[in-house]
Amino acid sequence: MVEPATRCCCLGWDFSTQQVKVVAVDAELNIFYEDSVHFDRDFPEFGTQGGVHVHEDGLTVTSPVLMWVQALDVILEKMKASGFDFSQVLALSGAGQQHGSVCWKAGASRVLTSLSPDLPLHEQLQACFSISDCPVWMDSSTTAQCRQLEAAVGGAQSLSCITGSRAYERFTGNQIAKIYQQNPKAYSRTERISLVSSFAASLFLGSYSPIDYSDGSGMNLLQIQDKVWSQACLGACAPHLEEKLGPPVPSCSVVGTISSYYVQRYGFPPGCKVVAFTGDNPASLAGMRLEEGDIAVSLGTSDTLFLWLKEPTPALEGHIFCNPVDPQHYMALLCFKNGSLMREKIRDESASCSWSEFSTALRSSEMGNGGNLGFYFDVMEITPEIIGRHRFSAENHEVSAFPKDVEIRALIEGQFMAKRIHAERLGYRVMPKTKILATGGASHNSDILQVLADVFGAPVYVIDTANSACVGCAYRAFHGLAAGTDVPFSEVVKLSPNPRLAATPTAGASQVYAALLPRYAQLEQRILSLPRGPLE
Repeated sequence: MVEPATRCCCLGWDFSTQQVKVVAVDAELNIFYEDSVHFDRDFPEFGTQGGVHVHEDGLTVTSPVLMWVQALDVILEKMKASGFDFSQVLALSGAGQQHGSVCWKAGASRVLTSLSPDLPLHEQLQACFSISDCPVWMDSSTTAQCRQLEAAVGGAQSLSCITGSRAYERFTGNQIAKIYQQNPKAYSRTERISLVSSFAASLFLGSYSPIDYSDGSGMNLLQIQDKVWSQACLGACAPHLEEKLGPPVPSCSVVGTISSYYVQRYGFPPGCKVVAFTGDNPASLAGMRLEEGDIAVSLGTSDTLFLWLKEPTPALEGHIFCNPVDPQHYMALLCFKNGSLMREKIRDESASCSWSEFSTALRSSEMGNGGNLGFYFDVMEITPEIIGRHRFSAENHEVSAFPKDVEIRALIEGQFMAKRIHAERLGYRVMPKTKILATGGASHNSDILQVLADVFGAPVYVIDTANSACVGCAYRAFHGLAAGTDVPFSEVVKLSPNPRLAATPTAGASQVYAALLPRYAQLEQRILSLPRGPLE
């Protein structure tokens, strides 16, 4: 695709929902090669839409495992045809869509260790899977198994304290429980269960790769404090599960060297290291180069917060994962459903469909909005579970409408105050060195970013994250080469491009929001206590 590689590099892979991507990053951390294959477009024979099969019940969502294998074959052949010099690859790592699982059939390990370089992978691995269509993160068919798991460990909060999250339908433990209950023969024929990430790593190793701590945190099975499988959770899901999972490892571990298959077929060096693969969200944290106290805010259709935590306090909302670049620390994810679509609605209603008018209203209205606070949830919110619009005057009286400029500031201040409040409930604290990294569509609006800087009391930077999971995994490969835990990740990535400063807190902002944040939190609790209508 670009100039043939003639320099030492690491590869970063991303086995995502809709495609497989790869980037090559050189020792100066420049990206000099990238390519991808798209499941729907390049493999129409599998009949996927958006990379998945949605089943008749509307709840079960799967992907064909051999499609993922074939995608790796095709992208490697594309790299070879372009003249890519595999002999220069020092190490590789990768990411997988989180929560999805792959069931390897008894005897598959023998096939993996004796691959013939004369044949593509998908021809040799066809009979290696006990389940051909793998459950993925979009699946929501395991509500019964979620309730069983929570009951087995003493409730949702207890499960969250153990594993970092209450039970979620997409989480792997609940998916495994469903397989065991509904397809016990397939379960008994399974010798190994991989996450999508460790499955992809296994393809490169030619043997089963362990699950890493960070992606393993998205299973409702790993004790995130002790970093071992929870016996109570394993027992609640399925028998003999620990031996099918294998022991988890730190995310920066070198799990082995590349299989001879790739040495002989593509010309990889025999010493090329494979660093543990992880989940796509943890990989993005690495790609954005977050450090202790930092926060990344993705302002898209949904708004997502990535937090670097030292001492987490797991709750019924959000997710705590082991940190992918520092095994002593943690990361958290919080998702807010009412993101850009809500901002666009208020823009259309209060700013004549114009972002320019919207920005002018933000600039011309005062910080703190005269004490007026708003909650805007046109679809049922995840964090917290509220629907509807609620506006409050400075005296905490609910009012039916605001003037247009007050409405616009109430929306943006409210969205960012909610993010700060819920982040702090998970143990996050703004530190003097905190940076906020903003990505997504709304990160192009400097007036929105100014409110973000003011509410959090920290500078906001913008960063290109088009391939953050892929690039993060190339960085992680370099980190693994540098002996992982003994060398700070920040030291390994110090040559990578710096984010651009976009906003700094306005003088006096911390005092304004110190008064507003507790009020906003109290009003949120007031709304949550209201009786819900039949449609809610």
